Amino acid sequence: MKRRSYTCGLDAAIDVMGGKWKGLILFWLGEGPLRFGELRRTVVGISERMLILQLRELEASGLVHREVHDQVPPKVVYSLTEFGRSLVAALVPLGQWGEEHMERLETLP
Repeated sequence: MKRRSYTCGLDAAIDVMGGKWKGLILFWLGEGPLRFGELRRTVVGISERMLILQLRELEASGLVHREVHDQVPPKVVYSLTEFGRSLVAALVPLGQWGEEHMERLETLP
């Protein structure tokens, strides 16, 4: 695996959770473990393919744990690791800021 070099902590954080979908996936998993279908319904607007890709990247980063239950049909449950919970804790204030300023942000050109 190639070592990355970051210019600051924000650079590192954005790299690991960058993009529109990862933050939303992490947010909803912060509420508790979810099956794939539940995540698909909860993260409004994400395609199945994109959800699969984003979950794989989050798992590879060590933020999300994937647990496969041996049953028919297969049951796969996603949850946050301790590392993932630490990132979600850092995202909570950002989400609160967004809530406070959502109306203003929605009117921007």
